[in-house]
Amino acid sequence: MIKAFKYRLYPNAHQARELETMLETHRRLYNECLAQRKERYEIAQKSVKYTQQSAWFKSERGVNEWYARLNFSSAQATMRRLDKAFQAFFRRIKAGEKPGYPRFKARGRFDSWTYPAHGDGARLLDGQLRLQHVGLVKVRQHRPVEGAVKTVQVKNEAGKWFVIASCNIGDGPAPRAEDTSVGLDVGLAYFLSTDQGEHVDNPRYQKEALRQLRIAGRAVSRKRKGGRNRAKAVARLRAIHARVANKRRDYHHKVARDLVSRYAFIAAESLTVSNMVRNRRLSRSISDAGWRQFLNILRAKAESAGSVWVEVPPQGTSQACSGCDTLVRKSLSVRQHHCPECGLRLQRDVNAARNILARGQARMEPVRLNVAQ
Repeated sequence: MIKAFKYRLYPNAHQARELETMLETHRRLYNECLAQRKERYEIAQKSVKYTQQSAWFKSERGVNEWYARLNFSSAQATMRRLDKAFQAFFRRIKAGEKPGYPRFKARGRFDSWTYPAHGDGARLLDGQLRLQHVGLVKVRQHRPVEGAVKTVQVKNEAGKWFVIASCNIGDGPAPRAEDTSVGLDVGLAYFLSTDQGEHVDNPRYQKEALRQLRIAGRAVSRKRKGGRNRAKAVARLRAIHARVANKRRDYHHKVARDLVSRYAFIAAESLTVSNMVRNRRLSRSISDAGWRQFLNILRAKAESAGSVWVEVPPQGTSQACSGCDTLVRKSLSVRQHHCPECGLRLQRDVNAARNILARGQARMEPVRLNVAQ
C-alpha cells in the first residue's frame, strides 16, 4: 500500500532561489521536449519517443549548464511526465473523446518536479531534506514517515514550498470485525447525509471568501501584463485560493476520519463531477463542496483502517423509495421524500443514503458468499 506524506519546507533565501531556478529549468525542459515532438510530427509525421529524448538530454547536458545542474533521474521523470500526457492524448483519440493535445506550460502551470528514487538527488532526513545542488532544507515534519520512502516530489503552492514523500507501508490491515455500516449521500444543502439521518454541514469556504477573490481578481486585471505589480497581485490572488483549498481539504480529512473511526462498511456514490459542473447554476457550489476530493480521501482512509469501501451508481437513488422501492419522481427543489405506496416520509438525502447503503451491501453479498464457501 502506498501512502503519501506532505511536509512544509522552510528554505533560506539562497535555497529558495535555487529551488525556483530548478523548477524553472524543469519547466523549460518539459516545453523543449514538447516542441521537439510537435515539430517532428509537423515536418515528418513521425513521433519522438521518450527513449530518444532521454538520450538527447544526456548529450545536451554537456553543453547546457542549466540542464547539467539537474539531477538526471528527476529530468527523466519530467520527460516521462510529458510522455504520459501524450499517451493519455492518444488514448482519448481512440476512445472518441475530446483529445486535449498536451500544452506548453506557463510559469503558473508548472509547480513541481519528482525524484523517482529516494536517495538519488533527494533524501528525507529527520527534520531536513537533502537536495542535490541545494543542500539541507529545513522540513516541518509534523508526523513521522511510515514505511520505506519510494519517491520524493518537491512542489510550490502559492509561493510556499512542500515535499511529498510517497511511501510503501506494506499490506493493508485486515478487515475490521465490527458490524457497523453507513450509506452516504453528498449534497449541497448538507455536505453529506447518512442513512441514519445524520447531516454534516456544508461549510462553503469559497463562497465565504468570494468577496476577497473578486477584489483580488479585479486588482490583477487592472495591472499591466508582465509587470511586477501584476505578479504581486497574482501572488495575492493565489494565496487566497490556496487558503480556501487548504481549509476545504482540512475539513474533508476531519469528516472522513470521523466516519472511518465509526464504521467498518462505507457505501457512497460513484460521482462523475466533471459532468455535474456543466450545470451553470450549480457549478460553483459543486466545485466549492469538493465531493471528488472528499470521496478520494475517505476511500484512502477506509482502506488504511481496514474498512470496506464500496461505490455504487448514483442513478435513481433520490427517486426510488428506500422502503418499498417504488419510483417516486421529484424535482431537485423537493427536499422531502413521501412515498404514496408505503407512506414513508424522509428527508430526500437520507432516503438516497439508505438506497446507496442497500446497493452497496447487495454488491458485496456475492463476495461474502465466495469467502464463506
